[in-house]
Amino acid sequence: MPPILNEIPAWFEEWEESLSRFRLNSELSRLNRTFDQPVEVSEAFWDVFQTALWADELTEGLVTPTVLDAVIGAGYDRPFANLPAYQTDSMMPTLIENHPLSMIVTDESARTINLPFGVRLDFGGIAKGWAAHQTVERLQEYGSCLMNCGGDIAISGPRADGRPWPIGVSNPFETGTNLEVMYVKRSGAASSGKDRRHWNRNGKFQHHIINPLTGMPAETNLLRVTVVAPTAMEAEAAAKTAFILGWEKGLEWIESQPAFASLMILDDGGIIYSQKMQEYLQGVSNESKSK
Repeated sequence: MPPILNEIPAWFEEWEESLSRFRLNSELSRLNRTFDQPVEVSEAFWDVFQTALWADELTEGLVTPTVLDAVIGAGYDRPFANLPAYQTDSMMPTLIENHPLSMIVTDESARTINLPFGVRLDFGGIAKGWAAHQTVERLQEYGSCLMNCGGDIAISGPRADGRPWPIGVSNPFETGTNLEVMYVKRSGAASSGKDRRHWNRNGKFQHHIINPLTGMPAETNLLRVTVVAPTAMEAEAAAKTAFILGWEKGLEWIESQPAFASLMILDDGGIIYSQKMQEYLQGVSNESKSK
């Protein structure tokens, strides 16, 4: 086993210290407490911020890092393991006017970020995808590898014997089983959905994926979306976008991106497959997987 594998936990600890909104003294938390003045950030933080800007542009604002107050307003104010299943406090939509990301002032040469008052950041899944991608980038010189970072998967190449990596798409209706198995040689994969991270607030179902257009958890007919894309960051952004849009518009958006493939699970248990997803499934006919 290459000794570098022993270094991976330290990488993730360093990234958590920089990017976690649940650590009060993380780089992100300190920035979110500082308004109207430039704050110098680390190279890793700057890279993730630039990735978030890219995701915002790709998705036309549906995946944006400026939804922190809306996430907290929905009740997701602590690590999910500590989140009460039932909450009974007041809840108001956090309306996102204009486009807060455009109001953030940055200086690339000084590597500073200046947040206007009232704008706070949460990198969420984009940071997970970035971390998975960074890991395989550092490891690929030692051989092909797969990194699973909280469900965001980065793959640097096929397995040692040339075969693709099997990636199970878990069945949200039957614990311990898969709906499908995807076979991927070199790509990223990610899922976004409301089947795991959800809670009840004032008698209303809530989840953690915010629609920036409403400032509330997205109202969608999808339970979960899984996407395969060239990188884990692209897969993460695409899965969240399709989830927010719902299956009809979400599928249309996925099909407009030639490099993306998706599997969408509907609230009623139905499954929608994009055309390109056939490339990653074995023993599945196009006829039976179209809708």
